[in-house]
Amino acid sequence: MSISSASPSKLDRKQSNDLRNVLVAFDVYEPCKEQEDRVAVLQQLNCLAEQWILDLQNQSENVLMVTQHQTCCKIVTFGSYRLGVNFRGGDIDALLIAPKQIDRVDFFTSFFDMLQSHPSITDLRAIEEAYVPVMKFKFGTIEIDLLFAQLALPSIPENLTLNDVGLLKDLDFKCVKSLNGCRVAEDILSLVPNHESFRHALMAIKLWAKRKGLYSSIVGFLGGVSWAILMARVCQLYPKAAPATLVQKFFLVFDQWKWPTPVMLRHPEDIPSANLPFPVWDSRNNPSDRAHLMPILTPTFPQQNSTFNVTVSTKNVMAQEFKIGLGVCEDVFSGKADWNSLFEPSDFFHRYKHYIIIQAMGADKKGHLEWSGLVESKIRILIEKLEACVNIKCAHINPIGYCHVDRETYPFCTQWVLGLGIKKPADPKQAVTLDLTEPVERFVSIVYQRAANNSKVSASTRVKTYHVKRKELSQYLSCDILEQGSRKRKRS
Repeated sequence: MSISSASPSKLDRKQSNDLRNVLVAFDVYEPCKEQEDRVAVLQQLNCLAEQWILDLQNQSENVLMVTQHQTCCKIVTFGSYRLGVNFRGGDIDALLIAPKQIDRVDFFTSFFDMLQSHPSITDLRAIEEAYVPVMKFKFGTIEIDLLFAQLALPSIPENLTLNDVGLLKDLDFKCVKSLNGCRVAEDILSLVPNHESFRHALMAIKLWAKRKGLYSSIVGFLGGVSWAILMARVCQLYPKAAPATLVQKFFLVFDQWKWPTPVMLRHPEDIPSANLPFPVWDSRNNPSDRAHLMPILTPTFPQQNSTFNVTVSTKNVMAQEFKIGLGVCEDVFSGKADWNSLFEPSDFFHRYKHYIIIQAMGADKKGHLEWSGLVESKIRILIEKLEACVNIKCAHINPIGYCHVDRETYPFCTQWVLGLGIKKPADPKQAVTLDLTEPVERFVSIVYQRAANNSKVSASTRVKTYHVKRKELSQYLSCDILEQGSRKRKRS
């Protein structure tokens, strides 16, 4: 049910035009040449996958029967690229769909080897232990995250559509999760009343989230699919609204949202399941789901919470930014500000008095990609352990990994910065003491334990942490970075 079906006013259309001009000035839209390059790379990747499967079949007794209107595999896209909201220079989320004769072991061994030997592919790494197993690499200048799914079919129809829930029958849960990225993207588009308005508004929200340091699911903020679902829900509530109005309503709706009430694009009973046994998010019957702080549910069976990584601190940071964003939008519509005000960079480096520097160091580039990815994936554990400390009000992570080049022993170093909000003592004269030893040592221990079980991580890697005051950040970060968002603000 919608809140308002009002058509755009003259002011709404003007504000939408102004908003688009600001997005153009931020250079978020990719030029035609880049669009063509992406299409070409996907075609090349599809050819490589076809050749790989044919090579496997030549070595196997299980002959792949491909008839007219069928193929041996298919690469499809999802995420921001499929939704039409990818930024200039952004990556592509893609899925390789293979027939039942090809399994995930083949994908992570022989296909990995084929990609590794290709002259245009660099920075290749396989993350088999991820919640959704993935290969990451650069094809030329384009970053690609490639998933794998094996269907219970002898070959792949050329006109394959993934919205048939029956395709999930007899699949393992990893394949189901891999397929769901594509199925979710298609469902989002089918549930949004106006694709053009949705895309323009979502581009604005994505830029805002990136500028405010809120765009990263791995450290506890929101990833692309979560932001897309939130905007799609606003589009359902205001089906005829112009993009600028949708942006303003986005902040209004989610500033007032009563979390942990889940955000849903359709009710679970309206989602076809074909009585398949896969687990779905259900806070009424699953105690672990009741612990989720900010549930944003995918609209496709088996429906999952796309924000299970959100912590108390990241939720509070986002809630604060929703409120600020609403105020800025109200000023824009009343003529007191323009859209540039919404996209001012975060004042993260001026917000706190205390920070933690987290450094992942390595001796070679390839090993460092694996190592820095592992460290980044565990930062959320540090956040949760810091939140349990008596005197800490907030553990706010900046999701950007910065290069730290002044390292002789470890030439490759990626570092993250975590801001600490400190609780005020009941007695103003009482000094606040911070003992971060236990949470930091536990975090480091967990990282090394995980590394010991990962053969792709070099023994020469290190993780280090430093507790610093704001004035000491200049020892680790450039002045250009630290001066971003330097407007006056009360510090925590």
